[in-house]
Amino acid sequence: MLRVVVPIVILAVFVYGLVDLIRTDARLTRGISKTAWIFVQVLLPVVGATLWFLMGRPRATDTAPVAYSHPVAPDDDPEFLRNLEIRHRNQAEADRLKKLKEELDAKDRKHDAGNAEADGSEGAGGAHEPGDAGTPGTDEVK
Repeated sequence: MLRVVVPIVILAVFVYGLVDLIRTDARLTRGISKTAWIFVQVLLPVVGATLWFLMGRPRATDTAPVAYSHPVAPDDDPEFLRNLEIRHRNQAEADRLKKLKEELDAKDRKHDAGNAEADGSEGAGGAHEPGDAGTPGTDEVK
C-alpha cells in the first residue's frame, strides 16, 4: 500500500506545484525567474515543488494590479460623463447666445423701422450730411 501512496503523493505535489508555477505571473515570482523555477521543479520534483511553495510563490499581498481592457459602459465612464456635461454647457451657452442675437436683431429692426417713420415725416428738408448721427449705417461720432 505504501508503494502506491508515496508515488501518487509525489506526483500530485509535482503536478500541483508545476501548474501553480505556470499560472503565476512572471513578475510576481520571488527569488529566481519563472523559467528557472520550472527547471528546478522538473529536475528536482519534490524538492523543487517544496522550494516553490516555501520561497518562490508570491504572497497574498503581492498580487499584481489587474488591468481590465474591456469597454466601459457610457454611464460608468467618468471621461464620457465629463464630456457630456461640457457638451451640455456648450449647447446651453450656444442657445443663450442665439436667443440674445435674435433679441438684438429684433431691437435693430424695431429701431430701423422707427427711424424710417421719422425720416418719412420730415419730408424733403430732412436730408442728412454724410457723417451725421441720423444717417443709418454709420457709426461715426462728431
